[in-house]
Amino acid sequence: MAVDIDVAVEAGDWAGEDALAAIASQCVDAAIARLGFGDAASELSVLFTDNKAMQALNAQWRGKDKPTNVLSFPAFDLAPGDPPGPMLGDIVIAYETVRDEAELEAKPFDDHLRHLIVHGFLHVLGYDHENDAEAEEMEAAERAILADIGVPDPYSEAD
Repeated sequence: MAVDIDVAVEAGDWAGEDALAAIASQCVDAAIARLGFGDAASELSVLFTDNKAMQALNAQWRGKDKPTNVLSFPAFDLAPGDPPGPMLGDIVIAYETVRDEAELEAKPFDDHLRHLIVHGFLHVLGYDHENDAEAEEMEAAERAILADIGVPDPYSEAD
């Protein structure tokens, strides 16, 4: 599956768009390979922003007036395993929250960023974590995809 990723940096102390596009592409390619999708072409947007913009989006779309690390806006309702269509949707990531979480969890920033891109991408593909069974399925997919690109288990207590 070829995914055309549109990367934009709106705000925050992010690396350049080329570096972020390479990270996003690595994560999406690994997810597509792990999940076994075919050669259908699709599009995805990834917006890198700051906590202020993320708080506004979170309040508007989820009714939570606080920033969060990642938000996903699927173009279509999918269930895990459903083949995606030509438009996947949008992922938005907040710099300060990613930085603060990485520091708090003593994880490399880029590893945490990769985890959040994979997490957001799985949401676009219909995965969720509203109950224990969904969370286990989504976390297992995250662990496998991240392992494929050399990122340690983000849910490990051993770190």
